[in-house]
Amino acid sequence: MSVHNAARNVGEGMTQSAIVPTIPLDADGVHHGFLKLPYSRDDSAWGSVMIPITVVGNGQGPTALITGANHGDEYEGPIALQELALTLRPEDITGRVIILPMMNLPAFAAGLRCSPIDGLNMNRSFPGRPDGTVTQKICHYIATVLVPQADIVLDFHSGGRTLDFLPFAAAHILEDKSQEAACMAAMQAFNAPYSVRMLEIDNVGMFDTEVEEQGKVFVTTELGGAGTASAKTVDIARRGIRNLLIHAGILTGDIDVRETVQLDMPDASCFIFSTEAGMIEYLVEMGDDVKKDQPVARIWPIDRTGQAPQVCHAARSGVLAARHVPGLVKMGDFVGLIAVRV
Repeated sequence: MSVHNAARNVGEGMTQSAIVPTIPLDADGVHHGFLKLPYSRDDSAWGSVMIPITVVGNGQGPTALITGANHGDEYEGPIALQELALTLRPEDITGRVIILPMMNLPAFAAGLRCSPIDGLNMNRSFPGRPDGTVTQKICHYIATVLVPQADIVLDFHSGGRTLDFLPFAAAHILEDKSQEAACMAAMQAFNAPYSVRMLEIDNVGMFDTEVEEQGKVFVTTELGGAGTASAKTVDIARRGIRNLLIHAGILTGDIDVRETVQLDMPDASCFIFSTEAGMIEYLVEMGDDVKKDQPVARIWPIDRTGQAPQVCHAARSGVLAARHVPGLVKMGDFVGLIAVRV
């Protein structure tokens, strides 16, 4: 079946994606174009969502799918991938690299985590639906057309506007231990300053889960956050792409190996959440070692004086690897991640 007409079994029948690529996905050379999704709306009756895509191919070999802006307020991936799309040459590789810098373009254009069109979080919407909303249609196309062609998938994330992370690459614990080992090896090859065996709070509908269930090698990242990107985190992304493509056998050269701190997220006790609303005061810095029961943050009331703050304690010893960014928190907001040194 041509990649232009790829589809997936849905229910009893076969439903074709409405998305059409404007470039060939399986040809040698460099091809810049779009994934074109019809989107009829008040201001453009026959309009489309045009998601930028670049494919660089050179003969037979592995295929890497590299994605950014799954969430629209995360920038390291899009910056590094725009540069990759501009500079990667066919003669430098063996195989194929599919580059999707802004996979959730509607959210990215609005600077939002979730799509302003349908309100959906793309990373909770896989495998999507060919007859669903805009986000669901994008997810369906990626899951049924792009992922099946890939041998290895790298999905860039950072903390967006509301979270900040130590810069890390991550892989998940999987039932298939050979697949898990391949993912962990790819994570180590990426060689971020921190490397994490990652536990998700809720993995249902995640791109990660979809890729892993298709048996692919998958690596993700959390490279800072706070709604922006830094020279340091973009450089980590840029170097990690090169390292991973070398590891996959697509790019020649030597992996740039630097020191990385190994961290683990063994269970849900790693997460700290607020049980009050108010103004947050952190008592430790990211990267600091903390002890079990140590106060990590205090949440002060904002509607009165003379009242003691809620104290948020670490449920285990480890390293503060992530935190909330805005100065105000609501009940149930994430406060901190305590990861364990391996």
